[in-house]
Amino acid sequence: MYSEKIEMLINGQWCQGSEGKSQPLLNPATEEIIAEVPHASKTDLDNALQASAEGFSVWRNIPPLQRQSIMEKAARLMEDRIEEIAKNLTMEMGKPLAEAKVELGFVIDATRWYAEEGKRAYGRLVPSRIPGVRQMVTKEPVGPACAFVAWNFPGTNSIRKIAGALGAGCSMLIKPSEETPGTAIALARCFQDAGLPDGVLNIVFGVPDDVSKHVLGSWIPRKMSFTGSIPVGKHLQKLAADTMKRCTMELGGHAPVIVFDDADIENALKVTSGFKFRNAGQVCISPTRFYIHDNVYKDFIDGFTEITKSIKVGNGLDNDVQMGPLIDSRRLPVMEDFVSDAKDHGAKIQTGGHRIGNQGFFYAPTVLSEVPDKAKIMVEEPFGPLAPMTNFKTFDEVVERANSLPFGLAAYVFTSDGEKASKIEQALETGLVGVNHPMVATPETPFGGVNESGYGSEGGIEGLDAFLRTKFVTEVSV
Repeated sequence: MYSEKIEMLINGQWCQGSEGKSQPLLNPATEEIIAEVPHASKTDLDNALQASAEGFSVWRNIPPLQRQSIMEKAARLMEDRIEEIAKNLTMEMGKPLAEAKVELGFVIDATRWYAEEGKRAYGRLVPSRIPGVRQMVTKEPVGPACAFVAWNFPGTNSIRKIAGALGAGCSMLIKPSEETPGTAIALARCFQDAGLPDGVLNIVFGVPDDVSKHVLGSWIPRKMSFTGSIPVGKHLQKLAADTMKRCTMELGGHAPVIVFDDADIENALKVTSGFKFRNAGQVCISPTRFYIHDNVYKDFIDGFTEITKSIKVGNGLDNDVQMGPLIDSRRLPVMEDFVSDAKDHGAKIQTGGHRIGNQGFFYAPTVLSEVPDKAKIMVEEPFGPLAPMTNFKTFDEVVERANSLPFGLAAYVFTSDGEKASKIEQALETGLVGVNHPMVATPETPFGGVNESGYGSEGGIEGLDAFLRTKFVTEVSV
């Protein structure tokens, strides 16, 4: 049973929307309504904005060591509550329970990383040209921050914003997805119970465009961070421009997977198949365009298809389930359209290519072969359990094809040739490159894309720096 009480957090108080508006929260595996998500009125949003301003004035003046202590206590509370939070995450998002626990492990690690790194927001002294003058470069929190996050990783997407802001000394007003609200709420309760001052963290829900226009139209937030689609990211960036807010944009991708004929094929099959169907392919860094060298093309497709056929699909709370449903019914016709278009362009279905059952939003893990570059699935991010495959002959050819789209988030390469690996790492126009493994996202390393996949980084020292601004002070001794 879904156990999280869905509320908004404004100035330290849990509440419903003042106008009584809400929307149902569905379990995508069963289609049952499991809760109601409150919507903030304009008055609620104004209260949250003001609370964020007041919370910032308190939090920025708390020494980093004390901020770290509160964040560490919150991380311990997350550990204590991980079973319940993970179950609710699975019920609202659909991913298998084991995946939900892995995601929450990342959440806990990221909270600790930013808590510790916040104590190291160092400045520097610059030697002066003038005798008796001291020149100092300092780092200070940018100010109240706001964030808008997607539904596919309700814990990870939220904590990258929340912990990054708190570690830097900023307050945060966040709007999680209305489709997966409970995870962010559960994390916020951990921070509240750890002693976070009122107003430092505020959570609201509502009609996305209405909320974003109101929040970004305010001068209070000085920083905006977004995880979501490219079209929405461009829209939010335009809104943020009117008040010159600093932005971090973590947008979509269309990750190429390049398998050379000298690769360890068994490892490449194991790694890419597991990563492709994680979270039903609803991952911005999911492998989505498979380029396989001619010499191993048939063997790779046969092996990948065999593994895909064995994947157990079902309710994420059931034992041994490896893949859950899509987030909503709207995604099912999108998958059908990608597959139909690929077939029209000459692609062959090796397995899958259809909806599973008539209850829940399940779509079969799908492998497509002989997919031409002009098919829709090779130029638009599928964001689902579809693996389109094509062949290549030369290094230069595959690099050109991999770089042919305006997206540049992640790419994956499999080769046993170190020189070739080094050469393609430099040639690929992406923010993240995984060679012979897919682990391109950890709390301590930068995460972000280039070109239309966005700009700025989350994670690592870069993620903390996104919430800091630089001040130069020059002082004459008297």
